[in-house]
Amino acid sequence: MQKDFFIYQAQTTKFAAGFEVEKAEGSYIYGTDGKKYLDFVAGVSANTLGHSHPKVVNAIKEQADRYLHVMVYGEYAQEKPVMLCQLLAEATPEPLEVTYLVNSGAEAIDGSLKLAKRYTGREEIVSFKNSYHGNTHGALSVSGNEYHKREFRPLLPMVTFIEFNNENEFEKITEKTACVILETIQGAAGFLVPDEDYLIKLKKRCEEVGALLILDEIQPGFGRTGKLFSFEHFGIVPDILVMGKGMGGGVPVGAFMSSREIMETLSHSPKLGHITTFGGNPLIAAASYATLKEVLDSGLMDEAAEKEKLFRKLLVHPKIKNINGKGLMLAVNLGSPEYTLEVARKCMERGLIVFWQLYRNEYLRISPPLTLSMDEIKEGCQIILDVLNEN
Repeated sequence: MQKDFFIYQAQTTKFAAGFEVEKAEGSYIYGTDGKKYLDFVAGVSANTLGHSHPKVVNAIKEQADRYLHVMVYGEYAQEKPVMLCQLLAEATPEPLEVTYLVNSGAEAIDGSLKLAKRYTGREEIVSFKNSYHGNTHGALSVSGNEYHKREFRPLLPMVTFIEFNNENEFEKITEKTACVILETIQGAAGFLVPDEDYLIKLKKRCEEVGALLILDEIQPGFGRTGKLFSFEHFGIVPDILVMGKGMGGGVPVGAFMSSREIMETLSHSPKLGHITTFGGNPLIAAASYATLKEVLDSGLMDEAAEKEKLFRKLLVHPKIKNINGKGLMLAVNLGSPEYTLEVARKCMERGLIVFWQLYRNEYLRISPPLTLSMDEIKEGCQIILDVLNEN
């Protein structure tokens, strides 16, 4: 299987692991080598409830027995997509009330940018240096790392980049700005958290000039930081909320959410302002509803802060420079990309899956399932410390 993987499946790097997966359950992935591996990555923040959570799997099976795709997005009323959108509206603060379901976080970013331009009638976008929003042309255009963009230009015009947590650059947000888009917690840059009142001041500036605030919660959303969405820690509500990854509990999904007044503008002048064939797919919506319901009802969000404390308590070592992030979204600085990659490889050999950050490879990614137990945290952290001690 590994040989065919490298022959037939397009690669994203020259050093893919090619690890052969047999099955995955709970906090573990099982390889065809007969070994089990504790997963501290959760499919890069996607497997919110761990692997093959029975409520998610059962929801998929039940929906598969009823029907799969029946019509292009937005034409037919289907039970699970409607239930998912209703539950999202009930679980989020006003004025968030209407959800547009799509296939991925990157598509949701593209849709949110179109929505902001359509509603405001403006063309300029303000984004942030070192931001990451995905790899479609639109999402890449508002991502703030030139190394990952320059080979794919031309991209969207009229995009300005400002520095995260720097209020002095708010002057670049003007009456010509359609929207300001940012990750509530910067992901690829090393899980950087906004200063205490930064988002409040940013939202105020947007309101002063009539720009919409788009928050990208693709990674921190669905309980990862101890709240359903991480903006709830910071005293604001975005005009447009973008979600993905952990929303589906392991299936491909994305969405953007706004007020009815704003969202309604995509339905006319022109009609089909955004259209997607498989967005709102009932199979995916069933899995997403089951995931959201379990996150809301299980108490897992309430455990995130204590689990973060345990990680920070255990991961103390001279080779660890600092730890960024919030909840179960942590980035461990090991000083250099080369050393971090080596540590990740050695951890894998010992049965622990960790990863690295896209832009800041010196940071080791820890983004496990919310269902990870305290004992599993101890088990994984001991492996990391053993590797640090020996390498």
